[in-house]
This record gives sequence, structure tokens and C-alpha cells, in this order.
Amino acid sequence: MKLLVTGVEGYIGCLLAPFLQARGHEIVGLDTGYYRDGWLFSDSKLVPGFPRTINRDIRNIQAEDLQGIDAVVHLAELSNDPLGENVPELTFQINHQASVRLAELAKAAGAKRFVYTSSCSVYGVANGDEPMTELSPTNPQTAYAKCKTLVERDVMALASSDFSPTFLRNATAYGASPRMRFDIVLNNLCGIAATTGKIAMTSDGTPWRPLVHVLDICQAVASALEAPQDAIHNEIFNVGHDEDNYQVREIAQIVANVYPGCELSFGDSSADNRSYRVSFAKIHEKLHGFHCAWDARKGAQQLHDVYERIGIDAATFSARPFTRLKQLKYLSATGQIDDRFFWNY
Repeated sequence: MKLLVTGVEGYIGCLLAPFLQARGHEIVGLDTGYYRDGWLFSDSKLVPGFPRTINRDIRNIQAEDLQGIDAVVHLAELSNDPLGENVPELTFQINHQASVRLAELAKAAGAKRFVYTSSCSVYGVANGDEPMTELSPTNPQTAYAKCKTLVERDVMALASSDFSPTFLRNATAYGASPRMRFDIVLNNLCGIAATTGKIAMTSDGTPWRPLVHVLDICQAVASALEAPQDAIHNEIFNVGHDEDNYQVREIAQIVANVYPGCELSFGDSSADNRSYRVSFAKIHEKLHGFHCAWDARKGAQQLHDVYERIGIDAATFSARPFTRLKQLKYLSATGQIDDRFFWNY
């Protein structure tokens, strides 16, 4: 297929494009370039090269950008809870309105499939002990998560016999990517351990979080694109593995075990009350091409090996390009983007 992959220069996108190319698909990328400054390491096996990429804000995508496209994989949004809460009105414009408009343009242009990367954060705070399934009520706690539910609702309404949306509710991502992020939990804890030799949790670490490796997300996208239409048409899939539901304190312990001599301590209960476990039974039953090749222990070891190879230091770990909120605040403070996050130059 000829695919448009938005957010192709991001943490997931820079791995996803070559992953899909290796499976025989033709890729056209789209990215506005906010995070182009952040390149942590090079690995020709992970990222042998970039596809042809349209340098454009998702809000400015044009109908002609979608001509000849068989399917869209949509990643390009403001990418996490702290960033979304910093500018909630822009979060709704970009993450909700622009995402729905993209789906409308894709359908009008004749694209057959639209794979949307949603998030398990839509579950917010669980009201019981049972893992959340795709049929569980959503309870989003942030602008970021609320937008995910709105896009799911509005793009579902576009489904037709000729247009099949699929919604991938990814668990919290982790793992090595050249376009690295340190503002997600396992990556962050590995960076702290590597640069300080200790992990001092400010919370008690009791909330639950599901995790999924970034390359397993790539596998889920490929499976959704390549599955028979009746398996993915207007379907929601939680993306991960049942065994990869962890309490945050367990994640911290896994990381500490990978870094010999790392000191680990915990604080009091946190004001952040997001806590949920997720069932991933459906994706393993319905998408036969999908499986998880990674777990948190293997991912922590991967990050350990990458950080050791590049000699990561505290300055690199705290550098703005690797934390989404820091980077956008920098671009705003230096006048490179305006108050609506459009480029000034």
C-alpha cells in the first residue's frame, strides 16, 4: 500500500516508517518538525533512512497531500498529558479538530483505511479491580486523553463500506528510538538510573500503568493495515500484553535491577490518581499478525545498552529536545513558533 504516516519524525514515527517500508509498503511522511533537534543515537538497523516527507503542520494538510494514498497512519498530535494541560485549547484544535479533518480528507480522497494511535490513558481512573477492556467506560482525566475519546467518536462516524478506521489504544510506550523521549516513565527511570545511580520516587509507586514497547506498537500498526477488512473495520484495540500491566514501583524495581548498585526509594502517595490495568486479549485474538516481542525487563536492558554505548550524561538526559513540553516552550520563548504553535519562519 501507499501510506501517509503523520508524525513520521517523532519517537514512534521514525521507527514506524522503516518498519513498514521493510514490509513492502510505500511511505509518504508528514511532520511539522517540532522535535527535529532531538536525535540521541544512530542505528542503521532501526532507522536505515527517512521516507519522502511533507514538512507541514497537520492543521494545514491539503486534499492534494492525500491523492493516491491507500491508508493513513495518524500519529501527529501534541503528545502527552503535561503538554496537553499546558495549552488545553490548542490541544483540542490540534489533537481533536485537525485529526478529524484529516480523516475526512482521507475518506474524500479515496483512502481505504485510517489507523489512529489512541491511548490507554482514555481509561483514566479505574473504578474497580477488573482490567479495562475496549468495552469499558472511558474516564479521561486530561485534555490529551479527552481528545483521544473525541477523535474515536467522530472518526467512527465516518466509517463506511469504503473507509475503515481502526483505533489503537496504546499502553504507555517505552524503548529506544533515535528520536528519543525521556518524558515517559520507563525511559525516564532508565535515564535517571544511568546518570545518577539512584531512583528516588516522589510517590509511593502504587498506581498501575500498562506498558508497551515502541516496536510492538509498530507491529500493531502493521497488523491493522494488513488484516482483512472485517477484522479491523471501526474496531478499537488495546495495544500491549496482559503481563505488561505494572505498578509504577514495579517498573522502578525492574530498572534498578538492570542497573547494578542503583539505589531505589519511594515517597508518599501522589496527587496523580491515574491508575488502571488493561486487558489486551482482543488484539491477540483478532489480529493474528500481532504479538508482543518485548517486556519491561528486556526494554530496560535495551535502554541500558544504548545509554552505555553513547555515554549518556546528565546534560543530555535533561536536554530540551528529548522532553516534549521543554522543547515547545523553548520554540515559543525564542519566537520560532507563535501562540498557536505555527512556525514564524
